[in-house]
Amino acid sequence: EQYIETEEMWFSQWDMGSAVWEGKEKSKKTYENSPHRFVEEWDTPILCIHSEKDYRVVVSQGIAAFNAARMKGVAAELLYFPDENHWVVKAQNGMLWQRTFFRWLRRWLE
Repeated sequence: EQYIETEEMWFSQWDMGSAVWEGKEKSKKTYENSPHRFVEEWDTPILCIHSEKDYRVVVSQGIAAFNAARMKGVAAELLYFPDENHWVVKAQNGMLWQRTFFRWLRRWLE
């Protein structure tokens, strides 16, 4: 449950209105619309870009999405930065991010 995996609790509280276990309608709706509940419907290629030091969206979230897509036979690619956080700021990593992202778009949208 990413609600308690992130270091930025304010956003979770604000977006959902309460903790999931408090059962308020808004938090229930957020959980009901969580992507993990719809994996069986995935059919669109997915590019997961993630960084080990991202404490807002923990790396296991990106790896899980990548693995789920691959297990379903959906085209998936994972770009992983062991030395970056929520923002990819190192010049070489930024260039790799851009190249990978735009190559993906060209491949799947043209």
